[in-house]
This record gives sequence, structure tokens and C-alpha cells, in this order.
Amino acid sequence: MSSQNVDSAPKPSQVQKSGVRAAFEYTGIPPSWFDKRPKLPSRNWLIFLSVTTSIVAYYVYDRRECRRIRADYSSRVEHLAKEPLGTTDLPRKVTVYGAKWPGDEDHDKSLKFFRKYVKPIFVAAAVDYEMISGRRSGDLANRIADEIKTRRRIDAGIEPPSHSPMPLPNQPTLEQKRKRELEGGIVLVGRHTLKEFMSGLKRGWTESIDRVDREDMLAQELASDGRFDEPEEPVIDSEVVDGEPLPTRSRLLPSQNAVLFPLQMPSSSPSKSTQYTSNIPAHLDTPPSTIPTLPTLLLVPFTNHIGFRQVPNMLWGFFNERHKVRAGSEAAYSLIMSHVRPFAAANTASEIQESQLDGRQGGDLDFDLPAESYYDGAYTPSETEKARKTYYDALPAKLATARALARGTRAPTKEEDSHPPPTEVELRAERLKKEMRWRGDEAGWEIVKPGQLVQWDERFADALQVFDEPRADDVG
Repeated sequence: MSSQNVDSAPKPSQVQKSGVRAAFEYTGIPPSWFDKRPKLPSRNWLIFLSVTTSIVAYYVYDRRECRRIRADYSSRVEHLAKEPLGTTDLPRKVTVYGAKWPGDEDHDKSLKFFRKYVKPIFVAAAVDYEMISGRRSGDLANRIADEIKTRRRIDAGIEPPSHSPMPLPNQPTLEQKRKRELEGGIVLVGRHTLKEFMSGLKRGWTESIDRVDREDMLAQELASDGRFDEPEEPVIDSEVVDGEPLPTRSRLLPSQNAVLFPLQMPSSSPSKSTQYTSNIPAHLDTPPSTIPTLPTLLLVPFTNHIGFRQVPNMLWGFFNERHKVRAGSEAAYSLIMSHVRPFAAANTASEIQESQLDGRQGGDLDFDLPAESYYDGAYTPSETEKARKTYYDALPAKLATARALARGTRAPTKEEDSHPPPTEVELRAERLKKEMRWRGDEAGWEIVKPGQLVQWDERFADALQVFDEPRADDVG
């Protein structure tokens, strides 16, 4: 009797199940999953989720701010793009210069910064642009100096202005082109670009306007340094050795190889002057006392972080793109609104002397000065000297091999048959190319190195202007 009562009593484990749970149990889901109760994650999981969520939220916030800032400035200038143009009118056009950042193999970093942070506002305002970059340090300075010298030759009547090979209708005149350049402006991305621009500007308005072929002048200099001279043969006083007369050049029959490959290269004349003399009259070649008004400058701050030591700056910049977007948008907006001011520089001799003591020049010449600390040590002249020494140490062996194979004094090896060594002509061309690159790097580094002052001329004070932040009434 008692056993029956026990069996008939309901078991506590038998709980009334809902139809949904019973249906899910028959699908193969383990029953233990339905008995689990929610609980807080472990300490490690909480740390991981907190850090990950914070990083993702900060990244999303930064990119959303980038879109908001860019859209804000684009909405301020988009009405300019809707203004109609005449059939012969051209949109406003600016010239963008971006020099190579010292120590970075990517020479286009400055222009990439412009395309990402400044260009969208120009596009919204329908402002055209032309981008010019230098592949190596100093290239931009040489280009600007050559362009200014060409302009001076045209103004002096020495050289005719360039024309299109095919005459086009409504082709602008020289005065119209220069007027459009003044209305457009010049964009300089970074302090290193400002240094190269000002260096080329000063050279162009100061040096001779005669055309100079730098490669030809360097080739003349290299030809007289004796690197490719034939080694002198030992002088023997006696004409008889061991009772046999020595074969002299007059007693030998001419060799067939001597016709094709001369045994001795012509020796260079001693100390020929490679200095260039101008053929232009002195009154035309004299630098002008005043400089005409130049296009207004837009100075865009830019810092390129490279190297292992600057990884923290790279991470900070990755999560703070909004600051770059704001700086680029403000710079583009100031150019579009065309609010200009004179170029600020130290005027008096006392101000110049005081500024040079602490490495500063004052005014706009100190633009983006802290950026120089980020490429200190990126390039050193010792690197060029090391490469030059390595090359010239191996040059005599290469030259001896080239001359021996050319004159047939020895047979080429199997490796030389499969991979012919460079000839003497190729070695000369290779040396010229390397020296051009090495000397260009050294000259470019002297322009942009930290502590080097920006080139300045008193004549620039009345010729240069800078785009400034627009006033409150212009914004309204």
C-alpha cells in the first residue's frame, strides 16, 4: 500500500513544458541549453569586450566626424559650382606643388594628402587644379627656377613664347594665361615643399637666365677627374733586356683590334675650366630690381610619419583623421573665398638677426616648423658618401674587365658570355647617372634639412601674398 502511494506521487523533476520548448527539443537541440540561466562574463571577457567596443566606437565616431566636416565645408562652397560660365570662360585653376618627403621612398605622399583632404572641397566648388611633384629632393626647386628663367627670357625678348603646334580657336594669349595664374593661386603642401619653392623662386629671379645643361656640365667635370684614365706603363731606361731589343711602338705592326678598339683613351686636358659663361648681354642678364606680383600662396600643413619610432604617431593619426580633414578643408575654404594678406616675414635687420639666433625667421617663414623634427635623421649625407665609395672601389675592376674584353687581350668566361659585363661607354653613362642622383640628393638635403632657413629675398615682400582664413562677414 505504501509502495503504491510513493509511485503515484509526482516527481519534482517533471516540470510542465511549453509547446515551443517541446518542439525545439524534438529538433535535436540539447535539453541542457534550455536550463541555462544568463550570467555575467568572466573578468577576461569583460576586459576584452570593453577594450574592443571602445576602440570600435572611437573609430566610428572619428570617421563620422570626418564625413560631417567634409559635408559642412562642401555645402558652404557648392553654390559657386552652380554659377554659369561663358562659352569662352574657364574655371578657376590652381597649381599644387608637393615635394618628396625626406627619407620616404614614396615621392607622392604630399599629393596623396592633398587628394584626400583638400581636393574634395575644390571639387565641390568646381575649382580646377594641376598637381606637380618632385621625384627626388631638389627636383621641385630646379623646376621652379627653370620656369622663372624661361619667363625672364620671354620678357627680355630672347625667347619667343611657346605656342601650341596646332592653332586652336579662342586660344588664350600670354597675358591671359598669366592673369589666370594670378587668379588661381599656388598650393604648397608641407614645410619641405615651401623650402624647395622658395629656393627655386630665389634662384630663378637671381641667377643668369642663360640655358645651362646641368648634365653636360657634370659630364665635362667628370671627364677631367682622371677616373677613366689609362694607368701609366712603367718606364724602363734600357732598351735591351736579356740581350733582346724591346719592341717599341714604331717597330710593331698595327693591330687590327687597334682600329676597332684603341689601346689608349685620349687623356684629358689638364684642369679645363668647366665654368659656364653666359652669352646674353649684361643689361638683359641682370636680375630685376623688382619682381612682378606672383600667384597667392596657400600653405597646407603636412607631416609624414615614417619609421618604427613613429608608430605611436601613426596609430594616433589613424584614430584622429578628423583633425587632418578639418585642416585640409579650412585651407581649401580659405583659397576658395580668396581672402588674402601680405606674406609675413622679418623686415628689419635686427629682427632677422634675432630670429636666426634661435633658428626662427618669423612670420610665414616659420610655417609648420615642428614638422622638421619628424624627418631629422631620415637622410644623412654619409649614406651618399658610403654608396659613392662602394661604387668607386669596384669601378677599377669593372673598367679593367671591359677594356680587356674590348681589346681581346683575354677570352670571356662562360659567365661573361651568358651575362656580358658593361662596356666602358656603359660604365661612363652609369657613373654620370649615379653622380647626378647623388649630387641632386645632397643639394636637395641642403635645402630641406632641419635647421636650414627658408630662402628669402627682400624683393619678395611686395610680390607674395598668402591665403588667410576668411573673415566672419565672408563666412556669413
